Amino acid sequence: MSVPAPLRPSLYSETLPGGGHTSFVLKRGQLLRITDLEGGANVSLMLFNANEKSERLNLPDSLKCQHTAKLTAGHCLYSDMGRVLAAIVGDTCGWSDSFGGVLNAEEVTEKYGQGRYQELRNGFFRNGEDNLLVEMGKWNLGLADLLMTLNLFSKVTVDAEHRFVFHPGNSTAGDYIELYAPMDTLVVLTALQHPLDPAPGYAPKPVQLDWHKVADDGITVLCRTTREENVRGLHNTDRIYL
Repeated sequence: MSVPAPLRPSLYSETLPGGGHTSFVLKRGQLLRITDLEGGANVSLMLFNANEKSERLNLPDSLKCQHTAKLTAGHCLYSDMGRVLAAIVGDTCGWSDSFGGVLNAEEVTEKYGQGRYQELRNGFFRNGEDNLLVEMGKWNLGLADLLMTLNLFSKVTVDAEHRFVFHPGNSTAGDYIELYAPMDTLVVLTALQHPLDPAPGYAPKPVQLDWHKVADDGITVLCRTTREENVRGLHNTDRIYL
């Protein structure tokens, strides 16, 4: 339900290294493609209304109103105001996790051992909490604003004993997820391993970020037909720009 990437006007492209973090405003009508370059990537994502940052991603509402426990193509990422911060219009790996969150510095040390800057320089072990807070600080956001994160490319299910189960290999090299912005959306993200990833070593994977300009001439059709709720959510979003 989207125009093939080669036909889209390309605005910009960059590689986010494993352990890296960034933030930017994805403007209304733009599409961001995030590509797993090596396989096994995880990208922890936060979203805010760029013009009113007290409005931010609400994952429980996103899951509840779309009657799903996973997020993939055809799903919308809702704010706490019932508007759509981003629509997932492309997804080749088929599952992103809403439950796992991110690790803090103490948890990273406990899981992977010491990885200090003094010995490793720029290869030191980073953690999701600090990475996100660094980026949030650039937009006058702080610890009180660090709420829910969506872990792109990662699959987590619940077993018969009601325990979370991480599925290694959910994303392979070349898999991508595309986010379309029906409003000006502040995107904050970091590329670190999922907290439930059983791999014993610290080895976050790089991703590529590609920006495209896309007219909404069918790009959100899949989301609008997946759930009736998404028609209302996108309508609520469009009202901002009347």
